[in-house]
Amino acid sequence: MNTLKKIYCRCFQTAFRIALPILPYRNPEVRNRISEIPDILKKEAISKPLIITDQTLSSIGATDSLQKVLTENGIHYALFDGAFPNPTTALARQAAAFYRENNCDGLIAFGGGSPMDLTKAVGVMLARPDKSLEKLAGILKVHRKLPVLIAIPTTAGTGSETTLAAVLINADTRYKFTINDFPLIPKYAILDPSTIHTLPVSIAATTGLDALTHAVEAYIGRSTTRQTRSDAKKAVKLIFENLDASVNHESTKAESAMLKASHYAGRAFTRSYVGYIHAVSHSLSGQYNLPHGWTNAVLLPLILKRYGSTVWKKLAELAICAGIGNPAESEEVLAKRFIAAIEEKNNRYDIPCHIDAIRQEDIPLLASHADKEANPLYPVPVLWDAKELEKIYREAAC
Repeated sequence: MNTLKKIYCRCFQTAFRIALPILPYRNPEVRNRISEIPDILKKEAISKPLIITDQTLSSIGATDSLQKVLTENGIHYALFDGAFPNPTTALARQAAAFYRENNCDGLIAFGGGSPMDLTKAVGVMLARPDKSLEKLAGILKVHRKLPVLIAIPTTAGTGSETTLAAVLINADTRYKFTINDFPLIPKYAILDPSTIHTLPVSIAATTGLDALTHAVEAYIGRSTTRQTRSDAKKAVKLIFENLDASVNHESTKAESAMLKASHYAGRAFTRSYVGYIHAVSHSLSGQYNLPHGWTNAVLLPLILKRYGSTVWKKLAELAICAGIGNPAESEEVLAKRFIAAIEEKNNRYDIPCHIDAIRQEDIPLLASHADKEANPLYPVPVLWDAKELEKIYREAAC
């Protein structure tokens, strides 16, 4: 990256870091059981919420407990189960129209990152009918209050129930973009371990490693605070202690711990941002319709290695936090052990080292998208431009 662009990026990031204490971040109110939702709806004077989920969750009866508790409490609702991985702008328009047609007055997101992103996008469209979603891409462009949003995560990974971001794909160009603004933070988060108890091993593992990616990128970035560092370390500790037991559904305690880990990681990165792992991952999942958590898991060790010695100190701290090292060892040894531990987890859950879907002819465009997303916003340890990012895609494709 040329010197002038580096100066611009670091100045932009410094301005945001200075502004962090005065920006209107908030945490959602956390509840631990779906059975508490009727009381929330009554408190918020919501008479007919729209539940947004995906067809898979709906077809296997995952939403039954939610629908039952609403019915038993005399609460009418509408159900939109058309969410799919990497939701598009066209789908958001369809769901927003469904909300209006059914005279709904509140939103419940039930699912992983995609239903939550879709629900946030619907809220944005309701709050800003004067603007297209593409026009609201970027940071702090929504400015208006969304309908009350209750988020129920069914994976312990995205942390979307506490973030200010909605990630969408332009239905025509396949370009993946993010809307970031404070009104998108859900008002309530329901961290009920029963919602993740039947997750397939592959999904539980990749979403858990997605949460780890959030925590690591938030921690190694240059815009951290005491609180985000604390949240990131809590997340890393909980993930290393509970991922395997949660993935294999060995205990409700482990599943609850992973939901908390994902939540802490979400709190950390929504304030301290992510980095090139996410920028590269977003472009890949948008172009090839790959699961975001899976691409994050593949890219995490690869990009941490490329950062080199600039991240050794912080990765060493995370290694100690994760219980895989002690302060007497060198930063290099600890950092490399932390990366090796991530690779071991990937191997255990059959997550590959490379992404076969990447086509060489697509790499310049993919790198351009990642450059546009990350620079100047993400406070990464090392700055790379599109040409330098192309090397990441080539390495990931090999």
